[in-house]
Amino acid sequence: MSNTIFAFGLGIGTQNKEGNWLEVFYASPSLNTEKSTVDALLESTNYEGGNSTLELDESDLNRLHMSLLKAGNIEQAELASRLKASTKPVILCVLATDEAPTNPAEVYLKLQLISHRLVKPHNTVLDGMFGLLINTAWTSEGPIDVRELADRQLSARMEGRTIEVFSVDKFPKMLNFVVPTGIRVGDAARVRLGAHLAEGTTVMHEGFVNFNAGTLGNSMVEGRISAGVVVGNGSDLGGGCSTMGTLSGGGNIVIAVGEQSLIGANAGIGIGLGDRCIVESGLYITAGSKVAVLDENNQVVSTVKARELSGQSDLLFRRNSATGAIECKTNKNAIALNEMLHAHN
Repeated sequence: MSNTIFAFGLGIGTQNKEGNWLEVFYASPSLNTEKSTVDALLESTNYEGGNSTLELDESDLNRLHMSLLKAGNIEQAELASRLKASTKPVILCVLATDEAPTNPAEVYLKLQLISHRLVKPHNTVLDGMFGLLINTAWTSEGPIDVRELADRQLSARMEGRTIEVFSVDKFPKMLNFVVPTGIRVGDAARVRLGAHLAEGTTVMHEGFVNFNAGTLGNSMVEGRISAGVVVGNGSDLGGGCSTMGTLSGGGNIVIAVGEQSLIGANAGIGIGLGDRCIVESGLYITAGSKVAVLDENNQVVSTVKARELSGQSDLLFRRNSATGAIECKTNKNAIALNEMLHAHN
């Protein structure tokens, strides 16, 4: 057994009638857990090593509480003691190594590690997770297997209650599981669990952040951050703009936005941006778009496909108002622009 494990979490789970996990809430997931805590898990529960998901009863939690105290892990010891009062199943999920998840409890632990900012997007293996999650109705009475929803709604009506359905999805709202410090979110429904929102991020009402994606610093998000897209510190997404999850026409090459860049309102990118780039409002650039590269005198020096400029810094993309051609030139205004945008964050 290694001196450390990748991660573990004590959580409260919700099951459907068949006993399958719909979701698990981890109050305080732990990353790179030290040997003393690993030993406490081994000696007080049925954990035998490797990646494992266990359901704990009150006696398990009593033993775990004492073992964690002895190991000096006060935070997790107090959590174990508190969970003894839970009327819902208590889950111990241990990930000895970072491998593709094998059940929903492992998926939820990994998504919450990202949203807790313990792991950055693309820094944990999520392969195959969609096939492990059950389509779920997220309601005013908690998560319900969508196949069981009609019966639950009827029962509620018979008791004089109405179950409000907020969404039907495999992913819940991030803020129902994790609320990171130093952020603002205008509409909780527009940030999925597994989003990474750095300190200083504002997601406006029309902004959207998908799982395994997000921001690494100050950002004003009024557009869409698609799955896998990471936005650097000081960069902003204008109202209604969008980012493709992967390079358009480029297979699995993930798009990223560097630092101090701006995607204008209703613009979009199917290529990556480096640092200090601007995409003019209303301009959508795909990887195959023909781009006229201009010199300092606004003369065309070459015409390239946009994918050849992907990830480069200090570029301004605009559309020629007379010809409609997409143009690109060295951008000298991005730093001052972003300083002004973030002056009151």
